Amino acid sequence: MVLERACDRAPRVTSRAAGSSAPGHTASRGKKKKGKVHFNKLSSNKGKMNPKFMGAKSSKELGRPAVTLDNDVSLPSRVQDLEQLNIHKVSSAERKSTLPALKQGLGEVFFPDDPLHKFKDKPFHRKLVLGLQCLFPILQWAPQYDLHTLRSDTIAGITIATLAIPQGISYAKLANLPPIIGLCEFVQQPYSSFLPPLIYSILGSSRELAIGPVSISSVVMGSMLSEAVSPEKEPFLYLRLAFTATFFAGVFQASLGLFRLGFIMDYLSKPTVMGFMGGAAIITTLQQLKYLLGISNMPSQTSFVPFMLSMFHQRTQWKWETIVTGFSFLAFLMLAKQVSSRRHRLFWVSVAAPITSVIVATIISIAIEAEKHGIQIIGYVQQGANPFSTDLLIFSGPYFVYTIKVGIATGILSLTDALAAGRTFASLRNYQIDGNKEMMAIGLMNLMGSCTSCYITSGSISRTAVNHSAGCKTAFSNIVMASVVFIMMRFLMPVLYHTPDVVLSAIIIAGVIKLIDFPAAVHLWKVDKLDFITCLTAFFGVLFYSVQMGLAIAVGTSVLKILMHVTRPNIVIMGNVQGTHSYRNLEQYKEAKRVPSFLILGVESPIYFANSAYFLERIMRWIREEEERAANIKERGIRCVVLDMSTVTAIDTTGIDALLELKKTLKRSSLHLVLANPIGEVIEKLRASKAWEKFASKHIYMGVGEAIVAVSCLLEVMPKDKCFNNKFWKVYNNEAFLGI
Repeated sequence: MVLERACDRAPRVTSRAAGSSAPGHTASRGKKKKGKVHFNKLSSNKGKMNPKFMGAKSSKELGRPAVTLDNDVSLPSRVQDLEQLNIHKVSSAERKSTLPALKQGLGEVFFPDDPLHKFKDKPFHRKLVLGLQCLFPILQWAPQYDLHTLRSDTIAGITIATLAIPQGISYAKLANLPPIIGLCEFVQQPYSSFLPPLIYSILGSSRELAIGPVSISSVVMGSMLSEAVSPEKEPFLYLRLAFTATFFAGVFQASLGLFRLGFIMDYLSKPTVMGFMGGAAIITTLQQLKYLLGISNMPSQTSFVPFMLSMFHQRTQWKWETIVTGFSFLAFLMLAKQVSSRRHRLFWVSVAAPITSVIVATIISIAIEAEKHGIQIIGYVQQGANPFSTDLLIFSGPYFVYTIKVGIATGILSLTDALAAGRTFASLRNYQIDGNKEMMAIGLMNLMGSCTSCYITSGSISRTAVNHSAGCKTAFSNIVMASVVFIMMRFLMPVLYHTPDVVLSAIIIAGVIKLIDFPAAVHLWKVDKLDFITCLTAFFGVLFYSVQMGLAIAVGTSVLKILMHVTRPNIVIMGNVQGTHSYRNLEQYKEAKRVPSFLILGVESPIYFANSAYFLERIMRWIREEEERAANIKERGIRCVVLDMSTVTAIDTTGIDALLELKKTLKRSSLHLVLANPIGEVIEKLRASKAWEKFASKHIYMGVGEAIVAVSCLLEVMPKDKCFNNKFWKVYNNEAFLGI
């Protein structure tokens, strides 16, 4: 095997000791010599002793044959009374039967928070109340609701409503769902800011999360659906696909929460999402430039280079009136954000800026008759509440599978945004949200929304920050916001007839530009270069290919990063930190020193099928490098390899086989393998596989220090009279043992 050939090629260095052989041992060619122990003072103020043990001569130098061992025992058995060394016995936890062990394992995977603990030792009626509160979190805060809380929530709800109305209309454009789409003239996307917030206020556990359309989900849905169907040529089919994708997004989200599979969301790392969002923000900004420039018929492009070429080829269509109007409102919105960011008390400035822009732009449009100057307006929008759209959902045909794909993609992104916002602001108020419950609430919200003319909605950090700053106390602020939006839809929709499209584009650009986070990217570069590369990969995938490809690259790079950590565990060489019993990484602790005749390795990962081959190869490389180093400086060669197993949290059958193969391979080279400080689960696996008996008690120790002392005595690295000297063991147990 490769492992055996590598071991055979490794140069061997004969162990040469500065001291003599153990007293009392009669060599075949030589006389008895007494061993020596050298003690060095630690420091003048402590006065503690430091035993430095000089190794004995090798078997060859002493004229005796090397120790030959059977398969089960690798260390010499001449010391029958090893208990005199006061070496602690490695214990294992009481082994559980299959059913309790399986129950505990599944509980840790799916119920790490133990959601049923609050039901223990409670009477039936109390359990019933707690069950209803778990299903409907509104019952937790509704009984204690008072006028002071109502006042705070009302102010916050009205505040976020002024933001939700223009954003709801604007973000619908990102999904290619304008207020008027040919035959579907009943579609007004403030709907998505009406019914979903009502549902979430009943089912959601976050008090601050503000519900409505979000930019990133709108961008992804619009980009992916437009690749299958043109929203201009087939608006009715496009609308049906949007509702169907929202339906499947809700099913996916609710399923994650119902089956407690929220850990799947962890596969999308923060750097990956940050890079994806940054690229999507740039693409979105470029797509909205055509409205700011006044280009009427520009082909849809989702990558950077083709879009820029197309935009400059049509520069003859640029209209100065639209350019002036659009960039003026964009400058106003960006200035309002700067004011709010510099002075927290003026947060309302950026909140009021979008609705103010819509009102002012509408008044100017009416005054100057904007249509006559080539400025496009929204046009007619029908009044009324959400119509049912269940008959528009598609469950068969050529686009069925594609809508599932779009639903899963947008569902993941909307969950990522909502959970991040909810957890951030929950921590500010010192409470926790239930991630699985949030997934169910958001999933049911989108599931029901798809049946009532709503496309995918979620909770954004920016809108939630406004809700928090406005002083919201409970989720009732979402009910207030929904009520204001309903009044707007019922009575004030005709007012939007003259609103210019260009102001909506300005609102979109101002909303997505914050997703481009340059300081965070610089921070990634300083902290973790691999995270930075992951971020850039997702960013350029969106920018130069497509949003769909960028999302695939983002997920792929996240999984690849996990695989890299899984298949390439960190294995470090360790030494004794002078003046302590601790053995630490030599690269991290410069004061740590190697222990002669020993190679101490720390395995900082589980050992299982995915990394067992690398585990063997990397350890053999460490042995080869250490023996080459010892040969160059004329130091004693390695006689024993000690594996610190304290950070090996799990092992499987492949990992156990790897340990046994390593033991067997090292034995052929007259090296001994010792395990130190294995945890309970690892010990249980070793015992069940009979590997424990193959290692035997003299190969498994409670700590690295005890392993070194015991093996030193058994291999005669330490003189025998010192192994059983009570005075020495008092020094080892009660004072600072500095290593061999």
